[in-house]
Amino acid sequence: MEHISLFFQIVVAVSVLIVWVFRYHNVIAEFEQFGFSDVFRNFVGASKIAISTLLLTGICYADLTPYAAIGMAAFMLAAQLSHLRVKNPFLQRLPSLVFLLMSVFVALFHFGVI
Repeated sequence: MEHISLFFQIVVAVSVLIVWVFRYHNVIAEFEQFGFSDVFRNFVGASKIAISTLLLTGICYADLTPYAAIGMAAFMLAAQLSHLRVKNPFLQRLPSLVFLLMSVFVALFHFGVI
């Protein structure tokens, strides 16, 4: 379980960093579709990058990991709700759903629930 949690932790953190740094044009289009402001988009981006950094730092300092995972799960839940609000198809919601489930798994593992 520890290896699975670590794998999920790295996959979520690196994937979010790639999306918010190298695929930012997709983020802009999604936030426009959702009707969110540029300021809100930038806040979400800075927060997700910071949380991703905490997830990666949690590899060496495990006490950070569950809180970073909860934060990421909250953002992924908000992404799910945003996609549902604009009635996006399931395949467009799938990445944030997978990252939500991975983040919840990481948090639950580090809190000793699973």
